[in-house]
Amino acid sequence: MPLHVGAVLGHLITGLDVTLLSLFGMVALSGIVVNDALILIYFTNRAATSGGPLEEAVAPSGKARLRPVILTSVTTIVGLMPLMLERSFQAQFLIPMAVSITFGLFLATVLTLVLVPTLYMIVADFSGLATRVFKKPAESDFSP
Repeated sequence: MPLHVGAVLGHLITGLDVTLLSLFGMVALSGIVVNDALILIYFTNRAATSGGPLEEAVAPSGKARLRPVILTSVTTIVGLMPLMLERSFQAQFLIPMAVSITFGLFLATVLTLVLVPTLYMIVADFSGLATRVFKKPAESDFSP
């Protein structure tokens, strides 16, 4: 998954090995990112049911969810920074998990805010194309 790229890059930047707790951090990261994406899609679907062009539903829902998604990510990243920067012996086994979540969330937030609306529009376009291509012709189409 793309969000794990950020976690692996974080380990490369900090010089830490990927450990079992790093993988647990990636699982936790998956939950955070999926939650952000689902909320963004939910708001887009809700805006799309009001009718009108899909572009008019995607942009306002992205704008409405921008601040909550960024605040969630920033508070999580800032909250994990003390653990990530801790050098005591007792915290050493938790640092890889904090690195996975922090760096992965940083990259995944950007990808969520950019790719989810883009992919939503692409899927909607392909869905509309498939509907037009595979639509059964109406009986009125065969009248002389």
